[in-house]
Amino acid sequence: MTTTAKNTATSDPQGHRRPARGAAPRAHRARHSPVVRHEVFQTSLMSALLDGIYDGDMTLAELLGHGNFGLGTFEALDGEMIILDSVPWQLRVDGSVTRASLDQLTPFATVTNFVPSISEEIKGPLTRAELSELVDHLGVSANYLYGLHITGDFEWITTRTVRRQKRPFPPMSQTTSDEPVVRQTQTSGVMAGFRTPLFEQGINVAGCHVHYVNNEHTHGGHVVDFVMNSGLIEVCLGTDLRVRLPLSEAFQDADLAPDDLDEQVRAAEHH
Repeated sequence: MTTTAKNTATSDPQGHRRPARGAAPRAHRARHSPVVRHEVFQTSLMSALLDGIYDGDMTLAELLGHGNFGLGTFEALDGEMIILDSVPWQLRVDGSVTRASLDQLTPFATVTNFVPSISEEIKGPLTRAELSELVDHLGVSANYLYGLHITGDFEWITTRTVRRQKRPFPPMSQTTSDEPVVRQTQTSGVMAGFRTPLFEQGINVAGCHVHYVNNEHTHGGHVVDFVMNSGLIEVCLGTDLRVRLPLSEAFQDADLAPDDLDEQVRAAEHH
């Protein structure tokens, strides 16, 4: 699931904000703990991935040393990654799921040690847009990163997954143009990912970006759309972002600030 990071809540005639359908008023939801520093770790940049830098630069064993929760992809874009409780899962283009090995490499991933600072029970049905709006309300500020762990029962959910690429690697916008969308109905599982501030577009993907795996670990992928019947949102505040850049010649020569960066991110992630 990737959605634009903006607050789209509506207002009544007196100017008071109205929460998303099915959500309690903010005053009853957002009982925040005091803000404390919490690190999110990232290897490489989204803009490098857009430019076709798919060579793995870090093993999953090393990545898990930086966090027990997160998402990313694998060398040569060989599927989507979701990490839950320190277990990495590989989600492939046909929707299948396998447990990834620790010696596999990743060209891009974001992880943290997930410590929920607030949770919210969902009594649906709730659409993707409505859930994204609710997530925006739960944060203390739109200027921080948030890890999102969402367990739920879904009326239906659609996912897609990147396809393994061959050299010479094409730009990411070309690799995602023909991805098949897989639909599952009456499924239960976990969506995991991050809500990233707008100013980090290109460093990561601005907005809510989550991957899904069902409880049986037989289906998953990058979330496209859904209707959730019920569930639980847990939010982990991230105040510190640590980024490790690749040392490869391909990264050194990459165009990391193209004029159409925002359009490229949307083409790769928002369809």
